[in-house]
Amino acid sequence: MIFPMLISIIVIGLAFLLIMNFSYEKKKIDRPAKKRDRQSILREANRKLAQDPHNPRALKLLADLHFSEAAWDKAFTLYNLMLDISAAHSEIDIVTTGLRYGICAIKMENAADAFKGLVLAHKLDQSNAEVTYYLGQAFYMNGDYEKAAPFFKHTLIAFPSNMEVYRFLGLTLAKSRKYRESLAYLKQSIDNNPEDKEVLFFLAESFAETNAIERSLKIFSHLRPDPVYGAKSCLQAGILHTNTNALDKALQDFEIGLKHENVPVEIAAEMRYRMANVYIKKQNISEAIELLKKIQEIHPTYKDTASLINQYQELNQNKNLQIYLIANSSDFILLCKQIVSAYFPKSIARILDISSSLEGAEILAEIETLKWTDVVLFRFYRTTSTVGELYIRDFHAKIRDTKAGRGICFSAGTFSDESRKFIDGRPIDLIDRIELNKFLSDINQVQTNNIS
Repeated sequence: MIFPMLISIIVIGLAFLLIMNFSYEKKKIDRPAKKRDRQSILREANRKLAQDPHNPRALKLLADLHFSEAAWDKAFTLYNLMLDISAAHSEIDIVTTGLRYGICAIKMENAADAFKGLVLAHKLDQSNAEVTYYLGQAFYMNGDYEKAAPFFKHTLIAFPSNMEVYRFLGLTLAKSRKYRESLAYLKQSIDNNPEDKEVLFFLAESFAETNAIERSLKIFSHLRPDPVYGAKSCLQAGILHTNTNALDKALQDFEIGLKHENVPVEIAAEMRYRMANVYIKKQNISEAIELLKKIQEIHPTYKDTASLINQYQELNQNKNLQIYLIANSSDFILLCKQIVSAYFPKSIARILDISSSLEGAEILAEIETLKWTDVVLFRFYRTTSTVGELYIRDFHAKIRDTKAGRGICFSAGTFSDESRKFIDGRPIDLIDRIELNKFLSDINQVQTNNIS
């Protein structure tokens, strides 16, 4: 009775030992190989490269090590060598090597070199989403946004939840001026990271370009204090406020922008230029001239700064010319009426009709002097450029329609030679800027609420 029990115990024990041994061996098989330490990789790679500088396995070991440590310049050199010798070594994985070569170049902000590996990798494996993504990045960094966009779109199909792809695609579309299309991707990106200032800036710009002005201004105003995007945001906010005639807010935007440190020369010049134009609209010519001169000191050839200084210095000295060129319509008409009254000495002018337009004004008046009485049509052009023959022909037709005896046409600019030839033998006088200034100097300054 004892003997059978002993046999049973022995059998069960052996079975248990066999099961334990099998389990141990299986664990040995399933257990991943122990990760090699850095020194052993370096020793093996350097030993093999000392024997053969083009040993593909050693180059890969060393390149992958540097890549894992983000030593991009060292990895880049090795992957470059691997690509160069790949034709003679079929064991080199060109797709992976080209991809990593391109990633290293991008990390070193050298997009031009990245194309060598990425284009080759994409040619061999167009379905590789990682290659597609980094090729899009290379085009993006190179400023070729039209080519970058399709790569990011293809990447998004493979990685529909990757927020970094949304970010790059949104920025790419905005920078290629496809503002409406960019909005969905920029919004998705900013929902994921509300503190991304670059995305916020281009989201605001895209809102502005799609006529969502209030939403755009809200973001630009939020970005005004930012050390990187603050100056640019102030400029854009100022432009939007100017366009909506919120001139005081525009001035505030530009003032905040100019207080930033290290503002790029071009942005500072543009802010001062826009600010000067706002002051001109507010008829504060002296402030405008000061800003224009500041631009000229730093950037002598910026836009039409020099001609504006010459033009508005003259205006600053002649208040009536200032009214003629830039005052509101009612002040301008009042001045024109004074010119009509003063044009013919010792005369009485009775205004019959007044009309105004963006180009200027027209006054039909009956003029009575000691020797004659007649109806005269006065036309006033506010332009400082050249008035052509077509405008004078139109004026002549209007004289006939109103049955006026003669016409007097004033311009703050000049008249073309063709215009002067046309009036030969016709009852029209042309008064250019020089003669206009004489009339304006003789007229008592018109007092208005808008001119100091």
